[in-house]
Amino acid sequence: MSNFTERAQRYHSSIREILLKEWDPIGVSQFPEAQDEYDAYVGEVHRLLSRRASTREIFNYLWWLETQHMALCGDRQRTERIAERLTNLVNEIENS
Repeated sequence: MSNFTERAQRYHSSIREILLKEWDPIGVSQFPEAQDEYDAYVGEVHRLLSRRASTREIFNYLWWLETQHMALCGDRQRTERIAERLTNLVNEIENS
């Protein structure tokens, strides 16, 4: 397996875990049958991180998902924290 493929897999699994365990706007992380609930968003978050999008851009995407796509009230502080966490993921993966 190439280094590029391994890195992409690390990104995807890390993003997936952060979205499910830390972001989880609809509160499904404890349900085994819902572990794939946010998988559809992993690719776009990875694309944003790959092009070094700002924390604000990542926040805007997650906020749109929460408040428009899912029609929730949203938790701005949590979403800002998760956007920052995802932005920091780039350094974690690229420097390991």
